[in-house]
Amino acid sequence: MKNLFKTTHIVIRTVSVVSICLITLSSAKISAQEQKQDSTKIQKLDEVLVKAVRVEATSPITHTNVTKKNIAPRNLGQDIPILLNYLPSVVTTTDAGAGVGYTGIRIRGVSPQSTNITINGIPYNDAESLGTFWVNLGDFASSVESLQVQRGVGTSTNGSGAFGASINVLTDAISQTPSGEISNSFGSFNTRKHTVKFSTGLLNDHFEIAGRLSNISSDGYIDRATADLKSYFMQAAYVADNTLIKAIVFGGNEITYQSWYGIDAETLASDRTFNPSGIYTDDDGNIQFYDNEVDNYSQDHYQLHWNQRFNNNWSTTIGLNYTFGRGYFEQFREDDDFETYGFTPLTVNGEEVTTTDLIRRRWLDN
Repeated sequence: MKNLFKTTHIVIRTVSVVSICLITLSSAKISAQEQKQDSTKIQKLDEVLVKAVRVEATSPITHTNVTKKNIAPRNLGQDIPILLNYLPSVVTTTDAGAGVGYTGIRIRGVSPQSTNITINGIPYNDAESLGTFWVNLGDFASSVESLQVQRGVGTSTNGSGAFGASINVLTDAISQTPSGEISNSFGSFNTRKHTVKFSTGLLNDHFEIAGRLSNISSDGYIDRATADLKSYFMQAAYVADNTLIKAIVFGGNEITYQSWYGIDAETLASDRTFNPSGIYTDDDGNIQFYDNEVDNYSQDHYQLHWNQRFNNNWSTTIGLNYTFGRGYFEQFREDDDFETYGFTPLTVNGEEVTTTDLIRRRWLDN
């Protein structure tokens, strides 16, 4: 899908103006050296977040490290699985056919339920089904600092067992300098991504606040497979020589037309974009499709991390998390049985009615 998109970026960054003076230049050199050292400390403290679930280069586990720089040229609105499609042994799926909305990933052919997903060391797999629903985190790639994909049996210290693979995600690191970014992408199937990001940089050498707002929409390749994804990412951080505290909140809302049903080979040959969702026959015998056959779900994640380093060989990490999800999917049901819903049959003009057309919503609150 890479060649189908065009991207525009507006980046705003602060630039320091230094007087041409020997004393000032000397101070600037010292400050630059100190800033570089601080940056290294922050980076090492950030790495503690995922150290327990990542492997080193010398480990016997087959893995690939993906950096923000690797992600940037591919990040045009598709979900994270699609952005990883170029990696070895990775196969991805997309219900809508455009990489936006419901997507899936298999590594070495193993089901997603056997792939361990962590974000900053916190399990992301659904606690009940063990599945991973990336659609709830639209444009999350824009807030990823790095990730590691482990193929085969890997480190599964947190969450579900990593029998097939592991994907360990680290979100944005602390920015040393203030910055702002506006990014827009446009592509096939009326696909659009709009992103606004900011960072205050380090305030008083210790505090940073950063955030992102995104909106992604697409008509999809499959008939009526529209997607409207809104998401956010907020981070407040405190950093000292050996301490890093991060409060992170991220989540989103997705409204997608259902396109997860398959079609037979005959239909595929004659109409490969056909979508059977919402199909019904009207009173005149014409085939129609219900307009609001959608999945509407919101999910919010709250994380608090405290990293404390005592020396180069000893550090501790405390992580707390809370996830709240709620939503529904709506369906038009043609000629459904009363018994399914506990309804009592009706008698109309002496004839018992036991079925009816109806619209239902199936809710999830977790």
